[in-house]
Amino acid sequence: MPLDPLQFMQTIANRVDFSNQEKAILKRHSDWAAIIAPDMANCFYNQLNQDPETQQILNASKGRIHRLHQTFIQWFQEMFDGMDDWSDEYAKRRWQIGLVHVQVGIGPQHVVPAMATVVQAVGEQLKQQGKSSDLQDALSKICTIDLAFIEQTYVEAATNAVLKETGWTAGLFERMVKSGASAM
Repeated sequence: MPLDPLQFMQTIANRVDFSNQEKAILKRHSDWAAIIAPDMANCFYNQLNQDPETQQILNASKGRIHRLHQTFIQWFQEMFDGMDDWSDEYAKRRWQIGLVHVQVGIGPQHVVPAMATVVQAVGEQLKQQGKSSDLQDALSKICTIDLAFIEQTYVEAATNAVLKETGWTAGLFERMVKSGASAM
């Protein structure tokens, strides 16, 4: 059964206790986010460009890196404005972002360290500009939610591919994965 992005979003938001107060904090700082978003895009892609694997993916076609920068800026700002109050459209967009990562081959092992670089850079900006720790906490939670989408997209895509190719049931596949993990 395919993942429901909104249900997944709500589940992860509950797990990290992403509150209405934190949503309000992020929204209050959306103008600030728009100002720093280009610098955060540079941090993110500078980190990814240090890895030969991702460097090749990022520069596979003319203009791709520029388009990715623009997409990152939009994504970064959406974390602060929530698009639709972090509901259905936000969840669908995060799911789509995860699918694109799967399709082009940029995995969680690449994205998570790059995201950590951005979180650290944002933290430095917060300190320099005297922003509250509440903002950093709220941003940490929404970044965690967004990263969970990318990781879950990989799991869902791999599972769906195996089930489609083999005709196995989800229960059989799950038992085989657990058995494989036990044997490692």
